[in-house]
Amino acid sequence: MQPITIAALAAFGAALGALAAYHFAVVAPALARGRATLNTHDQLIGGSGAGAASRLSSIEEAQAGLAAEEERVQERLRELEGAARSDVSAVGFVRYNAYEDTGSELSYALALLNREGDGVVLSSLYSRTDTRTFGKAVVQYKPLQDASAEELSAIQKAHELER
Repeated sequence: MQPITIAALAAFGAALGALAAYHFAVVAPALARGRATLNTHDQLIGGSGAGAASRLSSIEEAQAGLAAEEERVQERLRELEGAARSDVSAVGFVRYNAYEDTGSELSYALALLNREGDGVVLSSLYSRTDTRTFGKAVVQYKPLQDASAEELSAIQKAHELER
């Protein structure tokens, strides 16, 4: 064997030895740290043994479910707000003596109105011989028929509650 070939083989062997030493001293520990970091990441993101990709996929599915649930809640809220506009939410009540010969304020006016001030005012006039009841429509806190002072007072009380 020629000296040049021996020298080339020795240089190649030395380079291979240096590369192996570099691999075991630098590359292998760096790869081990990278694997450990990736495992830690997967455990943090994925929980109990699941990978990060499957964990992110389940988060996306849960997010889509939450978006659908939010839309259902918003629709229900719109329905309830629509119903609340027509529900009786303002009540005004006034007791009084309709006639001089009766006491104990047994006559009354009762206003039952929604948030827009639409509804009815009911009046009951008590006397010693009979009781009479009247109902009058109310639109935007104004009676459509002539109203007594007590009926107007009941409507006003209902309106004050709505403010």
